[in-house]
Amino acid sequence: MIALGIVGVFLIALAISVFVFKVLPLARTLRKWHTGLDDKFPHFPIHWLWGNLKQIKSIKTFFEDTMVLLKDGSQAYMFWIGFYRPVVVAAHHESVKAILKTSEPKAKGGGGYEFLLPWLGDGLLVSDGKKWERNRRLLTPAFHFDILQPYVRVYNQVAQTFMRNVESQSKGGNSVEVFAPAGLATLDTMLQCALSYKDDIQEKGQSHPYVKAVIRLSNLVLARSLNILHYIPFIYNLSANGKEFAKLCQYVHKFSEDIIMARKKALESDPELLNKRRLDFLDILLSARDDAGRGLTDQEIRDEVDTFMFEGHDTTSSAISWCLYTLAKYPAEQQKVLQDVQQAVGDKNEVEWDDLAKLKYLPMFIRESMRLFPPVPVVSRQLSQSLVIDGVQIPKGVIVDINMYQMHRNANVWPNPMEFDTERFSLDRAAGRDPYCFVPFSAGPRNCIGQNFAVNEIKVMLCQVVRRFHIEVDPAKPAVPSPEVVLRAENGLYLKFSGRKNT
Repeated sequence: MIALGIVGVFLIALAISVFVFKVLPLARTLRKWHTGLDDKFPHFPIHWLWGNLKQIKSIKTFFEDTMVLLKDGSQAYMFWIGFYRPVVVAAHHESVKAILKTSEPKAKGGGGYEFLLPWLGDGLLVSDGKKWERNRRLLTPAFHFDILQPYVRVYNQVAQTFMRNVESQSKGGNSVEVFAPAGLATLDTMLQCALSYKDDIQEKGQSHPYVKAVIRLSNLVLARSLNILHYIPFIYNLSANGKEFAKLCQYVHKFSEDIIMARKKALESDPELLNKRRLDFLDILLSARDDAGRGLTDQEIRDEVDTFMFEGHDTTSSAISWCLYTLAKYPAEQQKVLQDVQQAVGDKNEVEWDDLAKLKYLPMFIRESMRLFPPVPVVSRQLSQSLVIDGVQIPKGVIVDINMYQMHRNANVWPNPMEFDTERFSLDRAAGRDPYCFVPFSAGPRNCIGQNFAVNEIKVMLCQVVRRFHIEVDPAKPAVPSPEVVLRAENGLYLKFSGRKNT
């Protein structure tokens, strides 16, 4: 009886402690957030428990629906994830600039990035503070022009295989779903350029286990973000999706670790190896040292490899796919791009490094395509201190989404935003425009470290494809943008490829 009495007292004390130290502070914070935000930004009706989650039937429809909240000239709107997490969405260049000019960390408390942690680890995408500053500095040499230049040969070789695959699938006038082969091509590029790893990725197709794993992991992350119960790690880990996610993470980690360990052994057996060939991303990760002479740990190296593999292949494949779509949808643009490529590259089989600087129209075309179809529709930050957006003081702890997809289609930012107009990016018309109007690679101190790598890869792929094929849309299979972790196409993106007569 005495023991039960002691247990009872302990449980009561525990309950009081949880109430005092957890429940009351959360209640005060929620009251502060509701008071400070709900009447300051436009929003849909907020359910006391679900917030706005039940209104998010899909990210695509939510993006379409919430554009209404911007029509009165508002620079931002808001929604709630359940009862406990407000999200302010910046969808105007002034509000986007306010957050991107800071070094605020990626959102890990309801912003989706915490769902990536078991997969990508604490790499550049999600790390913050001193660790992010140190590792960003250590990784920057991997994207110097001297490192990027030799990759052009790989881009050309990958493009040739991509075109053979497309040509094979086009027999009989069939349309080709381009996201799949584009994803294989960019993964092939990443493996060769970043890890000097060659495999028949494009030939093996979607059957390659790494390709299947990355696609499925992306789908699982999105599904989790729309299920409030799966925000709780204990519940998610017990669910079928959670178990599958853990198994796939184990596989991709093993894939990276095997490559890293093989490279470390090769360097240990031949210390002069780095002086005998071109450096790749993994070489720089293994040899990088900070001011104190410390290198990256094994865990940090794997995190950065997994992050670069995901960001560098999935996002770039989205950009290439939508660029091919816009070439097909706008024949006059396709002809102008072809003329620009022919003038810059001539009749050479391969695009050379110096040719990239000669291209004039293609870079503008790529920008306009990425304006309408940004590869990453949204990025999220979590405020470590209060910040003013659209005249409102947003409290510390609140998540701010930078919605590039909506800003790039916002009539208060871009005149006639749904019109495809490459000349928007001509020198004359771009002069004086706020650079934060167009941020497909983010901007500010946390901009995409690999954007030059990606843009060069896109340029070479488009140069090769447009010279070899005339591209058309398949009217029976219209393309519908589907904002996910990256911008995909609902039910696929189907195009028709026919060989040009003069090639």
